[in-house]
Amino acid sequence: MSNEKSQLPLSKATNVAEKTSKECNVTFEVSKNEVSDDQCNQNETRGNVAEASSMTKKKPASKKKGGPSITMLNIIKAQQNARLQAEIEAAAKAAEDLRTIEKAKQEKDESERLKEEDREKKKEKEKQRIERKKQEGTYQTKGQREKYRRAQIQLGQSGIHVPSRHQSATSTRSDSTQKRMLYEDHRKKDTIASDTLLTSAMIPIVSENDDMIEKGYSSTDSWADDCEEDNTKIEVKSGLTAEHENQKEEDEDENDLGLTSLERVRRRLERYHDICESHRTIENLRAPVICVLGHVDAGKTTILDNLRRTHVQDDEAGGITQQIGATNVPLETILERIKMCRKIITRQGDLLVPGLSIIDTPGHAIFDNLRARGSSLCDLAILVVDIMKGIQPQTIESIRLLTEKQTPFIIALNKIDLLYDWKGDRKQNVEYVLEKQNQNTQYQFEKRCNYIIGQFAEQCLNVALYNKNPDSNEYYSMVPTSARSGDGMGSLIAMIIEKCQTTLAKHIAYSEEVQATVLEVKTIRGFGTTLDVVLIDGCLCRGDKIIIAGQEGPITTQIRVLLVPELNQDIRMTTQYKDQEKVTGACSIKIVAKDLEKSLAGLPLFVIRKQDEIDYYTVEIQRMITDMLNLIQLEESGVYVQTSTFGSLEAFLKLLKTHHIPCAGVNIGPVHRKDIMRASTQLEKDKQWACLLVFDVKIEPTAQEYAKTLGLRILQSDGVYNLCDMFLAYQEEKFKEKQEKHRHLVVYPCKLRILWNHVYNTSNPIICGVRVEDGFVKIGTPICVPSKDNIDLGRIVGIKKNDTSVEIAEKGSEVSIKIEAINREELKMYGRHFDHNDLLISKISRESIDILKAYFRQDMKSDYWKLVIELKKLFHIV
Repeated sequence: MSNEKSQLPLSKATNVAEKTSKECNVTFEVSKNEVSDDQCNQNETRGNVAEASSMTKKKPASKKKGGPSITMLNIIKAQQNARLQAEIEAAAKAAEDLRTIEKAKQEKDESERLKEEDREKKKEKEKQRIERKKQEGTYQTKGQREKYRRAQIQLGQSGIHVPSRHQSATSTRSDSTQKRMLYEDHRKKDTIASDTLLTSAMIPIVSENDDMIEKGYSSTDSWADDCEEDNTKIEVKSGLTAEHENQKEEDEDENDLGLTSLERVRRRLERYHDICESHRTIENLRAPVICVLGHVDAGKTTILDNLRRTHVQDDEAGGITQQIGATNVPLETILERIKMCRKIITRQGDLLVPGLSIIDTPGHAIFDNLRARGSSLCDLAILVVDIMKGIQPQTIESIRLLTEKQTPFIIALNKIDLLYDWKGDRKQNVEYVLEKQNQNTQYQFEKRCNYIIGQFAEQCLNVALYNKNPDSNEYYSMVPTSARSGDGMGSLIAMIIEKCQTTLAKHIAYSEEVQATVLEVKTIRGFGTTLDVVLIDGCLCRGDKIIIAGQEGPITTQIRVLLVPELNQDIRMTTQYKDQEKVTGACSIKIVAKDLEKSLAGLPLFVIRKQDEIDYYTVEIQRMITDMLNLIQLEESGVYVQTSTFGSLEAFLKLLKTHHIPCAGVNIGPVHRKDIMRASTQLEKDKQWACLLVFDVKIEPTAQEYAKTLGLRILQSDGVYNLCDMFLAYQEEKFKEKQEKHRHLVVYPCKLRILWNHVYNTSNPIICGVRVEDGFVKIGTPICVPSKDNIDLGRIVGIKKNDTSVEIAEKGSEVSIKIEAINREELKMYGRHFDHNDLLISKISRESIDILKAYFRQDMKSDYWKLVIELKKLFHIV
């Protein structure tokens, strides 16, 4: 039937083409005959020219008979022929396009049919395999196979050898006697107890009660207890069905023999990924991850405060964001904020998204690492632009990050309440609020909006107001907002929901495969070092074995506590968390586990489902660590830095690098006595770097007293820029102290020519006029005469110019100088030991050159250094 349907429009198109071709031929023949008749009549017409001319003269008032000229007829006929030819070509092209579409459709249908047949064959094969094993009495579930494996291990340890059922097939496997990892969920028998653990309770973050942490973690490895489990129940933590699990085991047995262990793991993870992808559906959406980007002080955190009804921005040091934050926004908050602009969302009824997971990033230039980290995680971004200032440097950087990762974004045109005579109304859609403004306010808004549209055009981006967007696929939408008054916040959230439920629906469909990233590494009192994690897909459970990146290599540990911040609370500021047994993405969580002190932020977190996956993930993470640690370059001599998070540590090290400040050691968390001991090693190496820079962490009193005893300087601040400025001021203070200490030893290079008619005193003190031919002369400079065996004349104790005392005389100046002898026993006299034909040179030495380089380099110009090189050769200084 499909072939007959496809041939019908083709036959119609062919008939049309043939009919049109016949009409064209008939018309062409008629035109040809008419033209030949006209040519035959031309001779008769030429013969009667004279007679026609005379008749015209006799009858000037008579009217000329006949149609258009031959040339005009030819033009008309040519146009008709061209039009007919174009119609024929168009009909042929349409027929060809239709034929191509039908062919592609047939190929697609055939491909889908073959895939469906393949799936049916696999299912039938799997059913036959299971049925055959059941008849043979050899079929076992995964739990049964695991218990049989444990029994073999225990019997082997007792000296009893029991051959495996598949010993011949599995003898080549290196892990045939390796004990598989047990999950805590497999060992629980009391479902009532597990249900009680699911009940979340609010616990303060400052609590030091270890009973909560240790509760529920004791487990037993008794094989006898495990044998009491239900043998017919297949417990697969990832949520896969028994059919998929058995298919996976069969594929491993048949296809993975002969491969290395890492290749087998890689193939198994690829199959697992394919199965999880096949289960995704747009009817089951996770919470989208939203990242807020923009320039500093554009209002990013204030927008989130308005949405959450919090005051995070007021509690930040200096009113600026210096750490990456995350917030879980529930569906109830979304419904409340979009009730005045629900018409923007095309879907009627309940929303598909369960909530929002929002990431707040800093706007300062040095925090580009955190902006890149946030933008790489998000499904959709909010680019905040100050309507009064337009696009700024960090806005351009954010645009670059988003376009490189092809991340869709919505522009929040913030601070519209600063427009002259703005009258806000947060209970109305911002579109109607704009219409109610007076004419001057509307004109100012349109002027600034058009200016920003032009700025985006310079960045090769098309933008338009959300209510005037001609095509959402071609133009980015701009939503006017005011984080202070609340205008436009509902429209902004509604645009986010609409984008997520339409364009991004397939992208944010929930997957069972765990995808998580470590945002920050923090030290919390009562819990120690913790991880701030964004769980995008999948689920994490207490007791899961995870592997993360560390400063010294991958870290394998087990989740002890899963903490979820209170709804609408930033994970950076809140002190209240809910202890959960299981968390499903997308969600921002805090993980408590062992051995997290040297964890690295910004890299993925992996869940280990089988023991052999540890080696595979170790190799993968090691590659990531190599790239990450290249950002942290420690020197032998330098300052010691201690911050609250790894992200702020990265940013602060970048800031120090821009000021050419080396770093010798880093750490995360409060300052203890051991940190003072590490930093104090610089007192022996280089005292100018003997300083501990502390950002956003507390200093223990014992550590403070110990630092004073050792003479170690500690600088502490809640702002990275303030802390850097404090160290620069401290460094400048120390530098000036060293300058004053070595000022009497420094010698500046100079060449002086004696003015013979301005010699006022020939002996000690020698007073004469000189011209500075090169370099510059200052008070205290020692003078010698190289042409007279480098005889020393003494030091310059005074310089005058136009009867005015000066401290320095530059090149080309004519001044009078006063030279006093250092050794009065060896006095030199002008006219006896030297005269005006001899040059006076400043006597430099190796020591004076080193001091000049170390402490007085800012006084020297490039030409002066050339003179120093010349004098070094003159005085034979190495």
